[in-house]
Amino acid sequence: MGIENIEKPVEIIYVKVDECPIKNRQFNFFQIVYVISGTGSYVLNGATKPYKKEDLLLLVPDDIHTFNIQDSTEFLLIKFNYIYLNEYKWKYIDHLKTSLSNAGRLNEDIIRLESDKELVKSIVKSILYGIQNLDMFYTELTSHLVNSFLIIITRNLVNYQSEMISESKDKRLIEIINYIQKNIYCPELLRASSISSSFNISANYLSRFFKDKSGELLQDYITNYKILLIKNRLKFSDMRVNEIADEFGFSDGSHLNKFFKNKNGISVSDYRKNFVILV
Repeated sequence: MGIENIEKPVEIIYVKVDECPIKNRQFNFFQIVYVISGTGSYVLNGATKPYKKEDLLLLVPDDIHTFNIQDSTEFLLIKFNYIYLNEYKWKYIDHLKTSLSNAGRLNEDIIRLESDKELVKSIVKSILYGIQNLDMFYTELTSHLVNSFLIIITRNLVNYQSEMISESKDKRLIEIINYIQKNIYCPELLRASSISSSFNISANYLSRFFKDKSGELLQDYITNYKILLIKNRLKFSDMRVNEIADEFGFSDGSHLNKFFKNKNGISVSDYRKNFVILV
């Protein structure tokens, strides 16, 4: 299986095809796929679903996909990597990274808010105009348009996550999960005492509540989510182990390695090495 890379932090491509030129390809970057016209289906991680005009799909690192074209299809492809995300100056950048890391769970059109569908169409139109009329402002303008895309996608992913919490469950669960994801890089804010204080409930009640509503222990959720993000850094970034350790609030690389090996049975260096061999 081939692995596709990108040479720049962000790349934008317009293509019209009768047959998908890429079969069962795995990426090491994110890709926004907007269907300008056409119909068909796509296979994402073994699951097949139809696509249609104005659908917006988000492919994340590790995804394996193929498009089966039924009617000649126009795609706008926006490819970006962690370098682009790390350079993106937005106060909710942690929430953005979190939402994108979990996006693979939504194997369908991302845009669920009707008002955002019109915004997306407008942005796509502007990007296509820029591609056809290159000038000295193209790069700067395109960067702003891509950032707008990311904000809209994040808003819809957060909205989707909220929908997944049934009405019978206390809405505080999603608020607690959002708090954890937002503060995943700050260990002192992830202590049960800090979380319970933020929601004005006791630590004992917090633990019982989280386990009852989510089916998972609070600390297990925090640990598993942190491991997921660390794995993404090891696989899809050039960050050194000490840099990853600093990002997640570990004292040093050895502390991170001990934590990682205890949960995965393998060191961070061996995990990264094995992934490179696999691909």
